[in-house]
Amino acid sequence: MMIKKIAAATAVLITASTLAYAAETSSTVGMRHPITGADLNALTDARVGMIKAALQLTPEQEKYWPALEEAIRARAKNRQARLERVAELRDSSPTEVLRGQNAVELMQRRAEALSQRAADLKKEADAWEPLYKTLSQDQKKRMAFVTVVAMRGIRDTIERRIESEDDDD
Repeated sequence: MMIKKIAAATAVLITASTLAYAAETSSTVGMRHPITGADLNALTDARVGMIKAALQLTPEQEKYWPALEEAIRARAKNRQARLERVAELRDSSPTEVLRGQNAVELMQRRAEALSQRAADLKKEADAWEPLYKTLSQDQKKRMAFVTVVAMRGIRDTIERRIESEDDDD
C-alpha cells in the first residue's frame, strides 16, 4: 500500500513539475502582449526567407527546397498549437490544472506531445538531408552563421522580456 502511495505521489510530482515549468515559462516569457498566431506566422515566413537567402541555392538545389520548406512550416504550425495550449494554462496554477486529473493520463499526453515533437524534427531533418548533401562549404558556413544569429536573437528577446517583466514588478 505504501509503495502505491509513493508511486502515485511521484507520478503527480513529475507531472506537476512539467506543468509548473510550462506555466512558469509561459508567464515569464508570455509578456503583457502575447505573441499571436499572425506573429508566429510572420516569424516563420522570416525564418524561411532568411534560410533561403543565406543558402543562395543553385538551380540544382532548388528542387529540394519545397519539401524542406513544407517540413519547416509544419513544425512551426505544430509548435504554435503547443504554445496556444500552454497559453490556455497560463492563468491556472499547476494545482488547479491537476485537480481532478489522472496523473498517468497527463504523463501519457506529455509523452504523446514529445513524440509529436520528435516526429516533426525527424521530418525536418529528413527534408534537410538531400539538400544538405549538395551544399558547398560556403553555404554550410552561411547556414551556421544564420543559425547562431537567430539563436542569439531569440535569447536576447527572451532576456529583454524577462528584464521588462522584472522592471514592472
